[in-house]
Amino acid sequence: MLLLENRTVLRLFICQALYWSCAMVGITLTALIGLQLAPLNILATLPLALLVLGNLLAVQPLSVFMQRRGRRAGFMLGAACGVVGGLISALGVWLGDFTLLCLGALPTGAYQASSMFYRFAALEAVSESEKGRATAYVIAGGVVAALIAPSLMQLSKTLISAPFVGAYLLVAVLAAGAGLILSQLAGGSLIAPAPGGFGAMRELLTRPIVRAAITTTAVAHGLMILVMNATPLAMQMCGFAIEQSTQVIQWHLLGMFLPAFFAGPLVDKLGSLTVAVLGALILLASAGIGFSGIGQAYFMISSVLLGVGWNLMLVAGTTLLAQGYAAHERGHAQGLMELSNGSVAAIASFASGALINSLGWGAVNIGMLPLIILALMMLWPVRGGKAQLSGS
Repeated sequence: MLLLENRTVLRLFICQALYWSCAMVGITLTALIGLQLAPLNILATLPLALLVLGNLLAVQPLSVFMQRRGRRAGFMLGAACGVVGGLISALGVWLGDFTLLCLGALPTGAYQASSMFYRFAALEAVSESEKGRATAYVIAGGVVAALIAPSLMQLSKTLISAPFVGAYLLVAVLAAGAGLILSQLAGGSLIAPAPGGFGAMRELLTRPIVRAAITTTAVAHGLMILVMNATPLAMQMCGFAIEQSTQVIQWHLLGMFLPAFFAGPLVDKLGSLTVAVLGALILLASAGIGFSGIGQAYFMISSVLLGVGWNLMLVAGTTLLAQGYAAHERGHAQGLMELSNGSVAAIASFASGALINSLGWGAVNIGMLPLIILALMMLWPVRGGKAQLSGS
């Protein structure tokens, strides 16, 4: 099996598990802690929005940095940011300081940005016929996080007397562990990035396959953030306990990552386009079920489908992008994809709190529909295959 045979893919799988264990703390707790500390309820998801902003600010410079200095250096820098972010957030919760909680989210966002490149590093470590599986197996590291993170969070509560401080200290410890593993990655070959900066990115966007790939992952990531961040707040408003929302998020994470074990082979067999369309249709089903009711079963099933749709679209969009750029364009192309993902996610993070507090859970699900339709429209021009994937 590729995951066990390729040491680079295995290390990236483990580091993805560590990152998503950190992320589950943010998914489950940050909006709820923000609701307690924020001066206004509408600002409850501001720390999550700032986390995505930190991602947004770091992603393009980090992508170019890794093309010049190598994946190992960039990944270790990202992990160090995770340590700093976890410590600042823990201090903010300890002091009951909303500003510190927000500040801690920014370097944590840079850690998130670096972790999003793990799947690209896996692409570069395998042959053409294994790219779908390599991408998917690294993403599947989140399965481990979904299984162990809740237990780690429960354990962290007993370490520090102040509620939730230990959870953010856990983020710092896990990020440090990821940094140690990432230090063992091979240096890899260095390729000078394409000149031109924004001009190079504009050139990439003239290609239908690049536009389709970037839209696919941006829509999937934005909608996943929008609904995932809103879910604990919606469940709290519906009277559910935090343990119930934690269970729903845990199943959501399993939905996000378990499909990777068949999404990769599907991409390798059926192609990126087919899998991307399938993912979009599953997101439509998630929105429909979420809109249909507010029982725990509705939250559970819609959250699982949300995760499955995200996974298929992320794997498919990533492998589709790899068909649209040359080696010297790698940093700009991958950075552009993650910049787009981060931009949409930043908007979605803040919008989730506003939508929940002003229009309710139903509006969150209805808001998914236009973006899913946009993704399908962008995929349509590339339906003819590789022969039609160049040019404007």
